[in-house]
Amino acid sequence: MSAEAKLEELGIKLPPPPQQLGIYKLFVQTGNLAYLSGHGPFLDDGSLMKGRLGEDLSLEEGQNVARQVGLNLLATLKNELGSLDRVSRLVKTLALVNCTDDFYDHPAVVNGYSQLFADVFGDDAGVGARSAMGTNSLPGNIPVEIEIIVEIKD
Repeated sequence: MSAEAKLEELGIKLPPPPQQLGIYKLFVQTGNLAYLSGHGPFLDDGSLMKGRLGEDLSLEEGQNVARQVGLNLLATLKNELGSLDRVSRLVKTLALVNCTDDFYDHPAVVNGYSQLFADVFGDDAGVGARSAMGTNSLPGNIPVEIEIIVEIKD
Protein backbone atom coordinates (compact mmCIF):
# COMPACT_ATOMS: atom_id res chain seq x y z
CA MET A 1 0.00 0.00 0.00
CA SER A 2 1.31 3.46 -0.87
CA ALA A 3 2.22 5.94 1.86
CA GLU A 4 -0.51 8.33 0.69
CA ALA A 5 -3.13 5.53 0.84
CA LYS A 6 -1.84 4.48 4.26
CA LEU A 7 -2.26 8.05 5.59
CA GLU A 8 -5.85 8.00 4.41
CA GLU A 9 -6.50 4.54 5.86
CA LEU A 10 -5.10 5.65 9.23
CA GLY A 11 -7.21 8.82 9.17
CA ILE A 12 -4.14 11.03 9.46
CA LYS A 13 -4.47 14.64 8.31
CA LEU A 14 -1.10 16.33 8.03
CA PRO A 15 -0.58 19.76 9.59
CA PRO A 16 0.55 22.68 7.46
CA PRO A 17 4.28 22.37 6.69
CA PRO A 18 6.37 24.27 9.24
CA GLN A 19 8.11 27.52 8.36
CA GLN A 20 11.84 28.12 8.68
CA LEU A 21 12.81 29.99 11.82
CA GLY A 22 16.39 30.88 10.93
CA ILE A 23 19.07 30.87 8.27
CA TYR A 24 18.95 27.28 7.01
CA LYS A 25 16.90 25.11 4.67
CA LEU A 26 14.21 22.75 5.93
CA PHE A 27 14.84 20.36 3.03
CA VAL A 28 17.93 19.76 0.91
CA GLN A 29 18.03 17.11 -1.80
CA THR A 30 21.25 15.85 -3.32
CA GLY A 31 20.99 12.94 -5.71
CA ASN A 32 18.44 10.51 -4.34
CA LEU A 33 18.85 11.60 -0.70
CA ALA A 34 16.85 14.28 1.08
CA TYR A 35 18.06 15.82 4.32
CA LEU A 36 15.46 17.43 6.57
CA SER A 37 16.66 19.89 9.19
CA GLY A 38 15.60 19.54 12.78
CA HIS A 39 11.82 19.85 13.13
CA GLY A 40 9.90 20.69 16.27
CA PRO A 41 6.37 19.92 17.42
CA PHE A 42 4.32 22.58 15.63
CA LEU A 43 0.55 22.36 16.02
CA ASP A 44 -1.96 23.22 13.28
CA ASP A 45 -2.29 26.79 14.60
CA GLY A 46 1.48 27.37 14.35
CA SER A 47 2.12 27.18 18.08
CA LEU A 48 4.77 24.88 19.55
CA MET A 49 4.37 22.18 22.16
CA LYS A 50 6.70 22.97 25.08
CA GLY A 51 8.22 21.34 28.17
CA ARG A 52 10.90 18.99 29.44
CA LEU A 53 10.68 15.27 29.94
CA GLY A 54 11.10 14.30 33.57
CA GLU A 55 9.95 17.75 34.70
CA ASP A 56 6.83 18.91 32.82
CA LEU A 57 5.99 15.92 30.65
CA SER A 58 5.47 12.19 31.17
CA LEU A 59 6.88 9.50 28.89
CA GLU A 60 3.49 9.13 27.17
CA GLU A 61 3.21 12.89 26.65
CA GLY A 62 6.74 12.87 25.21
CA GLN A 63 5.78 10.10 22.78
CA ASN A 64 2.82 12.21 21.63
CA VAL A 65 5.16 15.17 21.10
CA ALA A 66 7.56 12.98 19.09
CA ARG A 67 4.62 11.80 16.96
CA GLN A 68 3.67 15.44 16.31
CA VAL A 69 7.24 16.13 15.16
CA GLY A 70 6.86 13.16 12.83
CA LEU A 71 3.68 14.65 11.38
CA ASN A 72 5.56 17.88 10.71
CA LEU A 73 8.37 15.97 8.99
CA LEU A 74 5.78 14.20 6.82
CA ALA A 75 4.18 17.56 5.99
CA THR A 76 7.55 18.93 4.85
CA LEU A 77 8.23 15.83 2.76
CA LYS A 78 4.83 16.03 1.09
CA ASN A 79 5.21 19.78 0.47
CA GLU A 80 8.67 19.41 -1.07
CA LEU A 81 8.13 16.17 -3.01
CA GLY A 82 4.47 16.54 -3.97
CA SER A 83 3.68 13.06 -2.65
CA LEU A 84 4.90 10.83 0.17
CA ASP A 85 4.91 8.01 -2.38
CA ARG A 86 8.23 9.45 -3.65
CA VAL A 87 9.91 8.38 -0.40
CA SER A 88 11.75 5.12 -0.98
CA ARG A 89 12.85 4.63 2.61
CA LEU A 90 13.87 6.30 5.84
CA VAL A 91 17.67 6.13 6.09
CA LYS A 92 18.63 7.89 9.34
CA THR A 93 17.01 9.71 12.24
CA LEU A 94 18.67 11.94 14.82
CA ALA A 95 16.35 12.82 17.70
CA LEU A 96 17.01 15.15 20.62
CA VAL A 97 14.91 15.00 23.79
CA ASN A 98 14.78 18.01 26.12
CA CYS A 99 14.97 16.39 29.56
CA THR A 100 16.19 16.47 33.11
CA ASP A 101 19.57 14.95 34.02
CA ASP A 102 17.91 11.86 35.51
CA PHE A 103 15.63 11.07 32.56
CA TYR A 104 16.90 8.03 30.64
CA ASP A 105 14.04 6.96 28.36
CA HIS A 106 15.04 8.97 25.27
CA PRO A 107 14.57 6.00 22.91
CA ALA A 108 11.08 5.30 24.30
CA VAL A 109 10.08 8.94 23.73
CA VAL A 110 11.31 8.83 20.13
CA ASN A 111 9.30 5.64 19.54
CA GLY A 112 6.26 7.93 19.18
CA TYR A 113 7.82 9.27 15.98
CA SER A 114 9.25 5.92 14.85
CA GLN A 115 5.91 4.14 15.15
CA LEU A 116 4.26 6.80 12.96
CA PHE A 117 6.87 6.34 10.21
CA ALA A 118 6.60 2.54 10.44
CA ASP A 119 2.80 2.84 10.18
CA VAL A 120 2.97 5.13 7.13
CA PHE A 121 5.88 3.61 5.18
CA GLY A 122 5.92 0.04 6.52
CA ASP A 123 8.23 -1.84 8.88
CA ASP A 124 11.08 -1.97 6.38
CA ALA A 125 10.98 1.36 4.52
CA GLY A 126 9.72 3.30 7.56
CA VAL A 127 12.38 2.14 10.01
CA GLY A 128 15.97 3.27 9.52
CA ALA A 129 19.09 3.81 11.58
CA ARG A 130 18.37 6.04 14.59
CA SER A 131 20.04 7.95 17.40
CA ALA A 132 18.07 9.30 20.36
CA MET A 133 19.87 11.62 22.76
CA GLY A 134 18.94 13.69 25.76
CA THR A 135 19.84 17.35 26.09
CA ASN A 136 19.31 19.94 28.80
CA SER A 137 17.54 22.40 26.48
CA LEU A 138 16.13 22.84 22.99
CA PRO A 139 15.06 26.01 21.14
CA GLY A 140 11.88 27.56 22.54
CA ASN A 141 11.78 24.88 25.28
CA ILE A 142 10.41 22.32 22.81
CA PRO A 143 10.46 18.75 24.16
CA VAL A 144 11.68 16.96 21.00
CA GLU A 145 13.58 17.91 17.84
CA ILE A 146 14.11 15.42 15.02
CA GLU A 147 16.08 15.53 11.78
CA ILE A 148 16.00 12.81 9.13
CA ILE A 149 17.59 11.55 5.93
CA VAL A 150 15.33 9.79 3.41
CA GLU A 151 15.98 8.08 0.10
CA ILE A 152 13.86 9.45 -2.76
CA LYS A 153 12.46 7.66 -5.79
CA ASP A 154 12.96 9.39 -9.13
